[in-house]
Amino acid sequence: MSGRILALNTGSTTTKIGYYDSGRKVFEENIFHSWEKLSGYNSVMDQGHMRLVTITEFLLSKGIRLVDIDLVMARSGLVTPMETGVYEITEILEDALRHCTNGVHACNLCGLLACDIAVLVNDAREKAGIPEVCKAYMADPPMADEMLPEAKIGGIPEFPRRALCHALNSRAVVRHYAKGLGKDPKDVTAIVAHIGGGTSVTLHKGGRIIDTNDALGGDGPLSTERAGTVPAFPLIEMCFSGKYTKDEVKRKLVGNGGAVAYFGTNDFKSVVAMADEGDESVKVFLEGFCLSIAKYIAGLATDVCGQVDVIILTGGIAWNQALMEKIRARVSFIAPVEVYPGGNEMDSLAENGYGILSGEMEVKYYHPCR
Repeated sequence: MSGRILALNTGSTTTKIGYYDSGRKVFEENIFHSWEKLSGYNSVMDQGHMRLVTITEFLLSKGIRLVDIDLVMARSGLVTPMETGVYEITEILEDALRHCTNGVHACNLCGLLACDIAVLVNDAREKAGIPEVCKAYMADPPMADEMLPEAKIGGIPEFPRRALCHALNSRAVVRHYAKGLGKDPKDVTAIVAHIGGGTSVTLHKGGRIIDTNDALGGDGPLSTERAGTVPAFPLIEMCFSGKYTKDEVKRKLVGNGGAVAYFGTNDFKSVVAMADEGDESVKVFLEGFCLSIAKYIAGLATDVCGQVDVIILTGGIAWNQALMEKIRARVSFIAPVEVYPGGNEMDSLAENGYGILSGEMEVKYYHPCR
């Protein structure tokens, strides 16, 4: 693999930077932005210049010249309707990211920063007499809409089911699994559970994600910070109790749900430690945690009448072997279970980037009225 790729992944308080040369990761750094620095901005979308300066200064400190960057890969933002795949960040896509039409999130900023850096690279290359143009791309948007029509049907027309999942990592682990068997990913039917601060479960068939949950919208398994699907009537009572604002209710579902609601922490290792020390209430919670994921895996298997080749468990919590074995015990009757711990988003971005440089990856273009 030839070429030099800069990969970016922006979080609410962090900026991850990865640099790859000829397929080799030169470095990966997670830069933390202090609360004191971030408190001066009304929105994460106002932090563009600050983060751009942070990135360029960091690259300079590592001895990376702008002219050395052949391609910039960004974590995808909240944009729909789209398919999975790699998208060149055109003016139309930039505009959709900037206006946050599908929600404000740090990932929306990532594509805009990638474009800004590509402009800086091309200015530097022009001055240096280098004709090759650097472009910015994003891969596997979390709101990728490839769901089966019947999977979108909600209980009432006003509430259609929608996709919001860890598409980047889930597609990467399916590719990794298929490669190990010498297969094309399109020939593998897989259910992938990405288990972390939020949990999404995705069904992959024919190279597409044909069903999943809205991991940021109150749908799916409970997780470290999210309540997952909750009973509707008690939620209605809470909303009209007068005790909470609209934003406070949302935070109960996303951010303060799951382990945070039960134990006041999003440090899952400390939750597991409490169970190991003999806390029975935590042990029961962890059983319920695993059960909720297993139920969603089993539910997605019905989309394909149980014809599943593999179930893959991934994400940050997949490092916990004991919990993964609990899930495996509940779902292995459906298909063999493989465990690929971690998120691997940066390597996934680079993998897609080298697919572009080699011509093996189809580049797609965003059309908002698809």
